[in-house]
Amino acid sequence: MGDMRLSDAERQDALDVLEEHVRTGRLDIDEYGARTAKVTAAKRVSELVPLFDDLPSPRPSALLNGAAAPRVPVASSDDSALVRFLTAGAVPIAIVLALAVLILSRGRLLIISVALPLVVAMIAGARRRR
Repeated sequence: MGDMRLSDAERQDALDVLEEHVRTGRLDIDEYGARTAKVTAAKRVSELVPLFDDLPSPRPSALLNGAAAPRVPVASSDDSALVRFLTAGAVPIAIVLALAVLILSRGRLLIISVALPLVVAMIAGARRRR
């Protein structure tokens, strides 16, 4: 596997996999730029290995022992819309709800007012890291 030369299709597949990792938040734009430059310049399969060692599935077909296995999408468009809503909209909504609880309970439920936004922020952060 390490000495095999890359085809244009395998190189494009590796670039597509990097795009998927950017879409799912595993790579930021700077990492993506550096890795795509290395994929574009790569001549051999062995040059791709360090570019994907720290990333989970999907993997480029060239790294799967030459077998062009179909990639399973990490998230459907519906799932990513839900994740975007939860990460972008849930925290402000939780803060508003916490303030409403605080005001309506006249301070008696202060712990809920403080804990609710923290719990929602932790859940949103955990979803973002996946």
